[in-house]
Amino acid sequence: MRRDLTAREAGLMSCHVCGQLAHIPADHAALLRCPRCRAPMHPRKPASVSTTWALIIAAAVLFVPANLLPMMTTSSLLGRQQDTIMSGVVFLWQSGSWPLAAVVFFASIMVPLLKIIALAWLTVTVQRRSRRSVMQRTRLYRIVEFVGRWSMLDIYVITILVALVNFRGLATIEAGPAAIAFGAVVVLTMFAAMSFDPRLIWDPLTEPGKPATHV
Repeated sequence: MRRDLTAREAGLMSCHVCGQLAHIPADHAALLRCPRCRAPMHPRKPASVSTTWALIIAAAVLFVPANLLPMMTTSSLLGRQQDTIMSGVVFLWQSGSWPLAAVVFFASIMVPLLKIIALAWLTVTVQRRSRRSVMQRTRLYRIVEFVGRWSMLDIYVITILVALVNFRGLATIEAGPAAIAFGAVVVLTMFAAMSFDPRLIWDPLTEPGKPATHV
């Protein structure tokens, strides 16, 4: 079966900043800068796998305190109350706000967890040079990269509540330590998606002389 020629096989590489194509220099150790934006160019992102793993592990570690520590502390004449993400979901569910509870649970707990699992699986398959389901893995990476910017729902809710409640003088709402951990998880997973080079998914197909697994 005829296989289309890849850019790498044609001696071309693209700029990570502006997408400009340029020829790969004969001396691969030579530093090439983009002819359009002058950014450094590489056939593949340098240290992509190791950087992605470091960010994934850091996000996984911070995911635990993000869900166990208080996300929001409310102080009023009736007392002081601390709520985690899960306790907020339970409160919304018991109060009859089932759609909102489902949105908060999915956006604040499931999405970060699934992003960590998806990025870890993509990195493992790249390390094992898997040739299986390359198109599906590429689509999965695009989904992970797209949803990354929409994972700050809890932070947005706390910000709005702080502005509204403090403005009316009804109570005092403060962001808890989980807000910092949760924000860090979102940022780290976004950086992990940015550092991962999806072209590594396709490389085993163009290097038949090297061993590959079917993960």
